[in-house]
Amino acid sequence: MSVSVEEVSSSLVREYLSRKGLKRTICCMDEEHPRTEASINNRSQLRQILHMDSLYRNNKAQKSSLKTLLEIIVKHHIESHKNGMISCSESEASQSAPNAVVSARIGDSGTDDKTKGFDYKPFNIRSHTEETSPSQPSLLLAETNRLPTFNQMGSWSYNLENKKPEPVMDVPKINESFPLSEMEKRITLAESSQKNRNHCMRRGMMAGPTAHTPQESNKIRQTRRMDTHQPLFSKEEEFRQSRRMQQKCLETDVPRLMCPADYVGDQQKLESVSDILKPRKDLNEMVLDDVDADELQELSRVSFQRVMTKEKYASCPMDLHTAMKLKIILLGSSLSCFNLEWRNQGFAFSETHELRYGIVQKKGGPCGVLASIQAFILKKLLFENVESSNTGLQRLRPSNTARRKCLILAMAEILWRAGDQKQATVAINSGKNHFFPAGHYKSEGVFEKIISFTVDNIEDLQFILELHIEQFESGMLACILLSISAILSRSVEKVREDMDVPSSTLIGAHGYCTQELVNLLLCGRAVSNVFDNDVELDSGKGNKTLLKGIKDQCDIGLLSLFEHYNICKVGAFLKTPSFPIWVVCSESHFSVLFGLQRELLTNSDRAVEFDLYYYDGLANQQEEIRLTVSVGASAVCNQDVDPDLIPPLEHCIRTRWKDAFISWNDTEPIL
Repeated sequence: MSVSVEEVSSSLVREYLSRKGLKRTICCMDEEHPRTEASINNRSQLRQILHMDSLYRNNKAQKSSLKTLLEIIVKHHIESHKNGMISCSESEASQSAPNAVVSARIGDSGTDDKTKGFDYKPFNIRSHTEETSPSQPSLLLAETNRLPTFNQMGSWSYNLENKKPEPVMDVPKINESFPLSEMEKRITLAESSQKNRNHCMRRGMMAGPTAHTPQESNKIRQTRRMDTHQPLFSKEEEFRQSRRMQQKCLETDVPRLMCPADYVGDQQKLESVSDILKPRKDLNEMVLDDVDADELQELSRVSFQRVMTKEKYASCPMDLHTAMKLKIILLGSSLSCFNLEWRNQGFAFSETHELRYGIVQKKGGPCGVLASIQAFILKKLLFENVESSNTGLQRLRPSNTARRKCLILAMAEILWRAGDQKQATVAINSGKNHFFPAGHYKSEGVFEKIISFTVDNIEDLQFILELHIEQFESGMLACILLSISAILSRSVEKVREDMDVPSSTLIGAHGYCTQELVNLLLCGRAVSNVFDNDVELDSGKGNKTLLKGIKDQCDIGLLSLFEHYNICKVGAFLKTPSFPIWVVCSESHFSVLFGLQRELLTNSDRAVEFDLYYYDGLANQQEEIRLTVSVGASAVCNQDVDPDLIPPLEHCIRTRWKDAFISWNDTEPIL
């Protein structure tokens, strides 16, 4: 099967961008140059197509190895040019003393100082041992001259008959399915394990690097034992021996790399794992499947899970009808589009040491989504023992792995609750269009690329989110995808039924989140109010209006500045949640307030003092904000404070703890 040069080139560029973490550039590339069925999404497959396995292994053996295949190729060509110039000068010097080079190859320990810096090795179709008999130099020389020379680094090789450097051309093949370059690499690895006891530099008839790491030598010793006293065979027997050794290489090395210990003994699983290394054309990103020994088992597990996910969970592409309904319920019209604040917002964490738990908001708009997901992340970090060894404030300094895990669990809990804890749907950006815009629908490159996975248990939900976590953590559509996922989990029809006014939208003026969207994420229902239960109003003449509120106690609470101004009433289900974490609504902006002890929810609110922590991802917060709240007899109210100088956050806190005194502990109050 022919391989398109354009597809290989674009896949090589995508691998470079992915390894460098240039996610935004990848998205731009996918829009301008979309992936096709011929795209190569498997890094191992890409290495095989480019015939650069030997370069890759040599790179891994370096102390400061390069991360991308493109860099390895560039380095190879730069060094090849330099080595070609050096090899030319070396070959001129070697013309004056070819016999010394031959004697060095057959084991003469008395080496010349002029040749000590060179490492020559002939390529022979037969695997010679390191201790070749000195009594047979002519036979070895004759056999070597009959074979084409080959330099593994693509440099110059030496021809004894012409005594001139020659550029290496096409490499002959023993088998159409097995290039000779791969054969030479395996023979060189085998020979490197037979080290000379005197540690002399091995020399041969061809220039080229033959050094290998001790790990590679040990690997070859374990998988392939070479007989150091095998006799010299006839030419035909040598060829048959090389063919058998070639087959042995394939049977010993390759399956060993493909088969993790978890799947040994189960032939059906082995076949599935072997399929992992085939190109997967349905994945959104390049699969960086390095085969380092310490990472192989985890890699094989994840790759095996990807294959099983593809078979178990059928993806459903977005259609025009569903896209129009989603646009209308989110934005109010199928002709409306998301603004840049929504499109560019991901769930990226802060790198400030004291705020590593916090998601950073770039600009105003999707703060209701960010505050909601932030609250559930704090719930996982503080009260659900993601890192059991940490306590208190230590849990607010999570590792990268811990906070990513909390993000996955938080999103899963939100979507599972939206689906009435029976099913959930995850919306993912596939990178390619699934329908063509038509009629009263304005395209913006979002809904057209979405595929969705629907599952009926939370474990599968967490698993799918884990596979695609990079789209949410560092992608640009995280808030949009989470909102769409919550709507699809609840269903568009039920979201409409939740609202007091069915024509309401989840995103209001200026791109702000409405209370319906925040309630959908916090409580699983897109109700329009924050009081407890439903309230029925008699509007006269037998007409009654049903106002829908919160049905049960929520895990995450809510405090609102509107309650301070008597515009709304927050019920006990939100004001006293199961965990001491509150989303704070203050002047059309949402942020988070939380405590470290659940006991502050059960105290009698008399003569108590406790700390609350405040986080606002939009305020470019650079330090921890700790508030000390004094309630009851311990409160010291200052009646002389100008009401206009009281921070809105304090008003919100006092809707929960009346007449409380709040100390900002030397932190500048947020006005």
